[in-house]
Amino acid sequence: MVKAYIMVKAHTGEADRLKTELERIDGVERAHIVAGDVDIIAIADVESPAAVKDIAATEIQSIEGISSTQTYIAMD
Repeated sequence: MVKAYIMVKAHTGEADRLKTELERIDGVERAHIVAGDVDIIAIADVESPAAVKDIAATEIQSIEGISSTQTYIAMD
């Protein structure tokens, strides 16, 4: 299994709605609204790095209200 942390920057006022949408994506275990440089951290647990790419680059970035993402794959 591959675990990834996807940092999401949201448009102002969109974090609550986006958290709910992110948690509906297959492979996303959970999402947390956070304080700091990003607005939401989504945690994905999938079979392969290609599945992480599909979630981050295709599904998440296509959601209205998301301005950018950064993805980190766990190494342990």
